[in-house]
Amino acid sequence: MSDPIICPKCQSEFTYEQDDIMVCSQCFHEWKLGETSEEDKILDANGNELQNGDSVVVVKDLPVKGAPKPVKAGTKVKNIRLRPDSDHNIDCKIDGFGSMALKSEFVKKA
Repeated sequence: MSDPIICPKCQSEFTYEQDDIMVCSQCFHEWKLGETSEEDKILDANGNELQNGDSVVVVKDLPVKGAPKPVKAGTKVKNIRLRPDSDHNIDCKIDGFGSMALKSEFVKKA
């Protein structure tokens, strides 16, 4: 059995081919294989395109609700997951803070 094709919008593996396009059965997003639209790309503070699994560096101190200290500028975050449908479009784990969601405009690709 071949690897499932992942939906670029919701990251679901429940997709199927219909005529010459792919369709996600979870969010009903439609796309052509091998084609990515500009709206699905997530860019860092410098305009570089980010991918799942990239490492990034925080570019400014970010206050965290409920935490006594902010995430400091220069903090390296490894193995990010992208969420193009959200305002905070990066999911990650930061040492000392745990799981967090960040905005891509406050990070740069490492």
